[in-house]
Amino acid sequence: MWIVGFLAVLLVFNYLAAPRPTSIPYSELLTRIEQDRIKIVGTLEISDTAVSGTFEEDGREVRFTSTIPPVEQGTTKLTDLLDAKGIEYTGVTPSAWQSIVLGWVVPLLLFGALWFFLIRRMSGAGASAALNLGRNRVKIYDRKEMKTTFADVAGVDEAKEELREIVDFLKNPKKYQRLGGRIPKGVLLLGPPGCGKTLLARAVAGEANVPFFFMSGSEFVEMFVGLGAARVRELFQQAKEKAPALVFLDEIDTIGKGRVGALGAGFGAHDEREQTLNQLLVEMDGFDSSKGVIIMAATNRPDVLDPALVRPGRFDRQVVVDRPDLKGREEILRVHTRGVALDPSVDLRVLAARTPGFTGADLANIVNEAALLAARKEKDAVTMEELEEAIDRAAAGLERKSRVMSEKEREIVAKHEMGHALVALTAPTADPVHRVSIIPRGAAALGMTMQRPLEDRYLLTEPELKDRLAVLLGGRTAEEICFDQISTGAQNDLQRATEIARAMVTEYGMSPEIGPLSFGPDGRRDGFWYPGMGREISDALAERIDAEVARLVNEAHERARAVLTEHRDFLDRMAELLMVTEVIDGKDLKAYFEGTQPIPDVEELRRERGNGRRTKPTEASPHAVPPPPPGSLSA
Repeated sequence: MWIVGFLAVLLVFNYLAAPRPTSIPYSELLTRIEQDRIKIVGTLEISDTAVSGTFEEDGREVRFTSTIPPVEQGTTKLTDLLDAKGIEYTGVTPSAWQSIVLGWVVPLLLFGALWFFLIRRMSGAGASAALNLGRNRVKIYDRKEMKTTFADVAGVDEAKEELREIVDFLKNPKKYQRLGGRIPKGVLLLGPPGCGKTLLARAVAGEANVPFFFMSGSEFVEMFVGLGAARVRELFQQAKEKAPALVFLDEIDTIGKGRVGALGAGFGAHDEREQTLNQLLVEMDGFDSSKGVIIMAATNRPDVLDPALVRPGRFDRQVVVDRPDLKGREEILRVHTRGVALDPSVDLRVLAARTPGFTGADLANIVNEAALLAARKEKDAVTMEELEEAIDRAAAGLERKSRVMSEKEREIVAKHEMGHALVALTAPTADPVHRVSIIPRGAAALGMTMQRPLEDRYLLTEPELKDRLAVLLGGRTAEEICFDQISTGAQNDLQRATEIARAMVTEYGMSPEIGPLSFGPDGRRDGFWYPGMGREISDALAERIDAEVARLVNEAHERARAVLTEHRDFLDRMAELLMVTEVIDGKDLKAYFEGTQPIPDVEELRRERGNGRRTKPTEASPHAVPPPPPGSLSA
């Protein structure tokens, strides 16, 4: 197309650059010839409609042309005059090829260009995408392109062990067939977003060295009925031709939703998704996995899948890819830091302990953010400081250096955060305090008290939940003790404390008044809500539940008050120190509390830092502070 376009431009340029012949009226040409006022050079060329040639004027030759009128066509008037004057002339017959080109080829070329530029170019967007009816959008990665292996996947050891069997089968099918075993037709990967389901599928194909067919569930369904079913057939046909191969369907819940009920595809309607799902079910029943084609699918919504899709014989094996534990997060960090210049002081174990609930994608983002921060600071290696800052960014947002707070507000925030930290130091089962900060972050967090779990917890006892309640109420209680008033900053703390207390009463059976009963978070035993459904508890029982929730919260409040009243002097000194340093490390705070390390002199620190306040004094804001993001204890 580039060559054709270049030649076309060249022809047009030559045509425009060529000298244009002078046009002379036919009557004037006859008059000039008759009166000998024109000197013809060479031979005139006469056709049915025009006469052309060259005449001499002022010592130079001029090319001319003249159109013969229709009434003169077919007469001998011109030729008789030329014979009388002794001027040579000849006839010109139009070329047959020229008429064919102008009459047929040029219009066809114009229509072809119109089709190519206006129709084909629009076939990939909007309603015109229907012109790609028979075209499958599956992405096929060849054996040479699949570089991902199990060495690139960490934190999901159980899932890898389950999938190693699939790899062995793709490499050596006879090993399993000699004993009469049948490899699963389909493997369904279940888990939250970002846990590595797609990465695991790519690693299986890379380990087995087989082609990898990748397609998302949404790519099957478009505006025309029957297109998704056709693409399912084509996908399976291509996979059979390249067996052994691995077919991976991402987000299968797009086409695999249950066909009846409130969660069904259009309440059981006969639509495109249902046809696509039916075709997928038929294809999975009709093909034999012994030929070396394995179907893998991934979803983070297993509860909405159709029962016919997940029954044995279709997706025989379901592999859960859950959030990594402490050891898994450490291994994931090692994988993502392989190509990063790390400082020797970096402790990945501490970082893994600081990130409970983080997925592999979250940890990869943290490592990348830390590397960008270190590059911004022109450091030669990524240190613990950048990694800690990246975790804080992920948990609570960016530092708001431009946020201006008055000195009074900073004092309230410092007392609030120290209230959380001091209660956490004295609670027997609370997680250790990692850091206390009054640096504003994100949209709402004015300060943070970060706790670092020593290990992943899967069960919580009643004393541990009560300790959490006391820590949550420590900030509000500190404001009451120090200022005899409370602020709006404790709104999120109260909300979370109330949720924990209500769960203890209605879900965990930890109330002696209510007993070992479970009512669900909203008063319904199954936890689901349908239109017209009401609560399953009586009004009298609801009053007793509310009273028990209030009792648990008030007990935690009194416990926090007792701790902070006993250590009031330490609370005030630490709040003053926090206003100067803005950040206190958890180890230092514990050492100050136990007396193993002297508390720095605040006045001396102020002199050294030049009264190092972070913000300018302004009037106190009368507006309520919005709740901070989940996972932070903030003012």
